[in-house]
Amino acid sequence: MPQPARPAQMASALDAAARGWHVFPLIPGDKRPAVRAWEERATTDPERITHCWASGPYNIGVATGPSGLVVLDLDTPKGEQDTPPAEWASRGISTGEDVLGAVCEQHAQPYPHQTHTVRTGRGGIHLYLTSPAGEEMRNTAGKLGWKVDTRAAGGYVVGAGSIVNGRTYTVIHDAPAAPLPGWLAQLLRPAPLPPQQPVTVPLATDRHGAYLRRAVKDELARVTRSPDDGHNNALYLASVALGQLVAGGELAEHDVTEWLAAAAAQVGQSDREARRTIASGLRAGARRPRQVAA
Repeated sequence: MPQPARPAQMASALDAAARGWHVFPLIPGDKRPAVRAWEERATTDPERITHCWASGPYNIGVATGPSGLVVLDLDTPKGEQDTPPAEWASRGISTGEDVLGAVCEQHAQPYPHQTHTVRTGRGGIHLYLTSPAGEEMRNTAGKLGWKVDTRAAGGYVVGAGSIVNGRTYTVIHDAPAAPLPGWLAQLLRPAPLPPQQPVTVPLATDRHGAYLRRAVKDELARVTRSPDDGHNNALYLASVALGQLVAGGELAEHDVTEWLAAAAAQVGQSDREARRTIASGLRAGARRPRQVAA
């Protein structure tokens, strides 16, 4: 007796899993995860996948880290106002595909087209490549250029067979994922961090000072322990929290700025970018002054 046809998204999820890619459900018609702890719950187990997708037309998330993938996400502009920077526009570049082509040309390297390729619902391209052996690549945003992001450890992509805004993600080159070229891996690796030095927080040692010292150290740790794709957000939140104490007269703005900038430098943020984020966070924190009871 013939087996009933599997729902389209289930078949796509099982196909991805058969390639060794860990999948998890996304909200139907959406790009957002339908489950918490999606990276830990992503699976290649056909039984779990069948059980999950039998309960609804979930879109497919491919957890790139557990799958050993680095996916180049080559996007397209989102509306008339989303135009390329002048250095790209002057070269006739209008999409992430164009940018990657220009980067390849600049480095005298072939375009990595002989790999598994998916066209997104909006017309962008996902190039699936395998991560270098024994190395954890991380997500990047714009590191290779305008409209070119990567998804690796800590990230995911919307898989083929998913439908977003009525448009389907479609495989356009059904091949195994090729290895990430070494020259691209070199460009995507984070710059070496400066030598790690503890940030000195010279505050009074009485009970009041001890509380402030702990508050400052906790916020600095928020920054230095943040994940690679969360440094700027952690710095902003730390700046808001300490900005409240600055506004309350408990800490000096100059001191807080220098402590936070030193913490940001430890995780590889540029001084200019960090100070801009700190200033924004301090302004936000100033709207809710906080004082510490003596």
